[in-house]
Amino acid sequence: MKLIMKSELDEAVKRFLDEERLPENYVELIDRIYRPIAAEIITRHASSTTCSVIGLCGPQGSGKSTGAKALKLLLEAQGLTTAVLSIDDLYLTKQARAALGTSVHPLLETRGPPGTHDVDLGKELLDALRSDRPVPLPTFDKAIDDRRPMDEEPLLTGPIEILIFEGWCVGARAQPAVALKMPVNALEADEDSHGTWRHYVNAALEDYRVLFDQIDYLVYLRPPSFEVVAAWRQEQEDKLRAKLGQSDAVGLMDGRQITRFIQHYERLTRHIIDDLTERADALIDLDAERTPTLIRVRVAIGA
Repeated sequence: MKLIMKSELDEAVKRFLDEERLPENYVELIDRIYRPIAAEIITRHASSTTCSVIGLCGPQGSGKSTGAKALKLLLEAQGLTTAVLSIDDLYLTKQARAALGTSVHPLLETRGPPGTHDVDLGKELLDALRSDRPVPLPTFDKAIDDRRPMDEEPLLTGPIEILIFEGWCVGARAQPAVALKMPVNALEADEDSHGTWRHYVNAALEDYRVLFDQIDYLVYLRPPSFEVVAAWRQEQEDKLRAKLGQSDAVGLMDGRQITRFIQHYERLTRHIIDDLTERADALIDLDAERTPTLIRVRVAIGA
């Protein structure tokens, strides 16, 4: 285990802020929010002989991707080789989702909810990392709404000691059947009046247990309500559009499209707020401006 000198860490933090276009005061947030979580992850991993999987859940636009990178920086500063995998990069291809839309329900053409990810691919990745086998990390290109060819992806070579597995529904559990009866929004009422789509999504979530059961420590970024998530998602799209430029942003959504899109996520996001508030090992509260407050960090017994 090779530790990074303080001067090297300071330089790494500076590069991180520049790359992510973050204000200088984000350093205080790293110290206040992510350093205690990293310390607990390090303590728990000390007794592990394989790759430790850290789940990081948060709704769209909550800052989980940036948080994952901050955790990675802190863990690598302690000499732990760390990789990040987003559940977004496990989305089924556009063609595969179109087939589901034809055979099961049209709403399954839209990426996001359980049932639109390649669970088998995710399991292969986690198994490969736990056994120190080199593996290509998939990448989903949201601008074209499709996965990039796997043979074009670089190999992630081990040994990887920590994998941060981040995503909006990472660690989620299925709802009881009775909860599916009433629609939660206009999308469900108008386009899923018989409940076919939401029952399929809920049943598919059971299959995700082969991924989520491998999580050793679960971190949850909790929004104040579902209502703020749509605004956060709009900000995400605006930033991606600015990054890509007008000519490359043809596949991105406008405000009306985002309003409809976010309704695909509403049911499970509301359920996760209730469920993971109790179950998460580390709970981070966010206000409407995404200012975080660390509520708890569960420590290992005997640590």
